[in-house]
Amino acid sequence: MTVEVTRSGPVTTVTINRPENRNAVDPCTAKALHRAILDFEQDRNARVAVLTGAGDAFSSGFDLKVLASGARDWLEDLHFGGRGGAPLGPMGPTRLQLSKPVIAAVNGAAVAGGMELALWCDFRVMEEQAFMGVYCRRWGVPLVDGGTVRLPRLVGPGRAMELILTGRRVDASECLRIGLCEYVVPDGESRSFAERLAAEVSRFPNTCMLADRRSALAQAGVPVEDAMRMEYRYGIAALSAEGIPGAGRFASGLGRHGDFDEI
Repeated sequence: MTVEVTRSGPVTTVTINRPENRNAVDPCTAKALHRAILDFEQDRNARVAVLTGAGDAFSSGFDLKVLASGARDWLEDLHFGGRGGAPLGPMGPTRLQLSKPVIAAVNGAAVAGGMELALWCDFRVMEEQAFMGVYCRRWGVPLVDGGTVRLPRLVGPGRAMELILTGRRVDASECLRIGLCEYVVPDGESRSFAERLAAEVSRFPNTCMLADRRSALAQAGVPVEDAMRMEYRYGIAALSAEGIPGAGRFASGLGRHGDFDEI
């Protein structure tokens, strides 16, 4: 299987499993990855997903050997959901807008489309030896999985343009410094660290967490007053469902002094 899925309570881990190809994604893998993410989205018991790669790479991007042998027709036939189906990108789920969070566990190279796949996730945990880069710059293969859209929003237009145009390697320490990742962990620990984070996020009242996530994503490019109204609209339902009962638990003595254990 080119994609493996494991579940532990509310946490779903999706692993690209083509280590012999540095987890390069071909059409079959893209479809399997897309399906796995949609299954996570539709699973009522699943709250947070972790996306990672088998072996010592996250993903080296779209399989250029497949592209060279005639995948252009398949790529040009991809859609944004206008035919009644869920949007499908060259790397699989990169055109999906999920209602639930996904954490990238970047265990090695995340380059070209693999970098775009990592950028699609809500945030990123990288191992010390891991790196990113628009390596497809060398071959004239464009970014078509959201790289030119998401990268400027994460690191700013100037830095994003420099990374896009040069295609240079960006090591984990620099990724952390410029906002391309949120955690750097020892080699071999990205998956376990990300799964622990996912389990921690899954503990919190879910309606409220998803409402805040939705507002944070939707506010990009929206005037401040409109964004504030949208935030209130998303949040007020969560307040009734979870915030008032949560305030009652605090009043009873739980969670004092920033304690996150007893909530």
